[in-house]
Amino acid sequence: MPDITITAPDGGNFSAYLALPSSTPAAGIVLIQEIFGVNKVMRDLADGFAAQGYVVACPDLFWRIEPGVQITDQSQEEWDRAFALMNKFLPDFATGVGDIQATISHLRGMKECSGKVGTVGYCLGGSLAYATSFFTDSDASVGYYPVQIDDYLGQVPNIKKPLMLHIAEQDGFCPAESQDRIKDALATNPLCTAHSYAGVDHAFARKGGANYNEAAASEANARTAAFLKQNLG
Repeated sequence: MPDITITAPDGGNFSAYLALPSSTPAAGIVLIQEIFGVNKVMRDLADGFAAQGYVVACPDLFWRIEPGVQITDQSQEEWDRAFALMNKFLPDFATGVGDIQATISHLRGMKECSGKVGTVGYCLGGSLAYATSFFTDSDASVGYYPVQIDDYLGQVPNIKKPLMLHIAEQDGFCPAESQDRIKDALATNPLCTAHSYAGVDHAFARKGGANYNEAAASEANARTAAFLKQNLG
């Protein structure tokens, strides 16, 4: 599908990959990128969610740093570049969340969208999906293996719409202590659900990645599909 153009809250325009279902109007999903940009992995995921019946937009969140990033995870050079981009992005985390809200609002305004819009994110996007549950008006949020969200766990009482997190028990970027804090915090809000996956590492759901685990990915994806169907319709 062709990209669409979205206006940022502070001015300027950024692109988002758009995937449409076979029948519209339908609920929307803002798909939130990993540190590799809106690459083939993200576009394939968008197409997959569209096949499930959703209007999907995957925004280019690195556009202020370097627009159009599409990196793979197949070489150390690309990993180094991806981490460099993430480190430039993180100090402006709130601005990125604003771009996600702009994408949510854009989807809601499209004739193909029924009005309900949720978020699904992976890796960096998993952390951002968690942030959308209290910083945006997302109708439901799903985060795969979020990291570095400990400082934001105080926001759990402010989550007013359903949230689901998928946590890799062997996540090298999210130690066991952090995982325990995340699960304990989410347990205090009935709108929040955390699922742990034993024996798998970060990015266990990234097809083609070194840590891909088909069984865990299938289980997480089935839970996500049921969650989105229940909360977005």
